Amino acid sequence: MSFPLHILAADSPFFEGACESLVVPTLDGQYGVLAGHCNTICAIVPGTLSFRTAEGETVAAVAAGIMKIENGEVLVLVDSALRPEEVDEERQRRAADEAKEALLQKQSIEEYHAAQARLARALARLSVKQKYGH
Repeated sequence: MSFPLHILAADSPFFEGACESLVVPTLDGQYGVLAGHCNTICAIVPGTLSFRTAEGETVAAVAAGIMKIENGEVLVLVDSALRPEEVDEERQRRAADEAKEALLQKQSIEEYHAAQARLARALARLSVKQKYGH
């Protein structure tokens, strides 16, 4: 059985179509969705999102966002979603290093949280690239 899935990144649609299963990263770990799932809303954290369609499995590095399941339809809204081949490994290493350095500086709590988010996003992208990239 499949269900309609819409994955939208801030700058463009990432995927729209029939899906057999979906796994998203949340604060409590990986959250799986199959057809017939109950209505829910949950927060997505930077990490690895994966979904299976009739054509096979797709993996992406996602930034923070939300997922809404309503009446059997799933909507995923994230700041960014990148396939492994789209991740620039060197750029993400630099971004992670810059974020780590920013975390060590004395700064406001807002700047600290922004640096934490940048670090989490860069590390998630690197993880997807290393595990699934070609």
